[in-house]
Amino acid sequence: MSAYSFEEAFDMTGKVVLVTGGAGGIGEAIAMAFAARGARLVLVGRSDRVMKLAEALPGAGHLGITADISVRGEPERAMDLVRERCGRLDVLVNNAGISALEWAEKFDDDDWDRIMAVNLSGAFRMARAAFPLLRDSGGGRIVNMASQAATVALEKHVAYCTSKAGMLGMTNVLAAEWAKYGIGVVAISPTVVETELARWAWAGEVGEAMKRKIPMGRFAQPEEIAMAVVYLACGAANMITGANLVIDGGYTVI
Repeated sequence: MSAYSFEEAFDMTGKVVLVTGGAGGIGEAIAMAFAARGARLVLVGRSDRVMKLAEALPGAGHLGITADISVRGEPERAMDLVRERCGRLDVLVNNAGISALEWAEKFDDDDWDRIMAVNLSGAFRMARAAFPLLRDSGGGRIVNMASQAATVALEKHVAYCTSKAGMLGMTNVLAAEWAKYGIGVVAISPTVVETELARWAWAGEVGEAMKRKIPMGRFAQPEEIAMAVVYLACGAANMITGANLVIDGGYTVI
């Protein structure tokens, strides 16, 4: 890589970035961060809020696509729209994710299947559908949103932990196989991120107990995760592939 100035390295002007789970929370923060660097955003989600958010982002040409990535054929349909409307794809952020809480011996089969379909199968199918566009753009980036739960056990999170561990395995294989096309594939593993949903789910003593397990003593902010995604997707990180960036305030090192 030639020497970049900071601005050149982080400039996303002319780049097309697709974010799944783009209707709010971390996905919205990621979209805002990329738009601020000049990127054109494609937001994919089950809610039509992705279209409203796409219209509200700074810059022009953003696209919202309502699609359920857990349904076979939907990732391919979304990519067909990207090719038709944008003509290229430079970055895929596999951010969509769901969970359900229950002890392993009581965990419901339908909840298991639903979590795997979104968190793991959906992410794989999005990556597979994105491959031709990323290759044709001269090599792009895939950022998979994993979790601290990929490497440590969290009670009542058996399906979520399993799906995120699988995402790390997928990241490694795609990084190894697609490097020859110039496509970098990385993962990010956050701790609890303080979105609206997390503030509800981790309210009260359960949240305070979790914070006591984090050496930094707090949850991550959506903007902190978004900035890390931008870094791993931009020119400054072109040599990074197969990596898992843990953003957990020290949770997994103690």
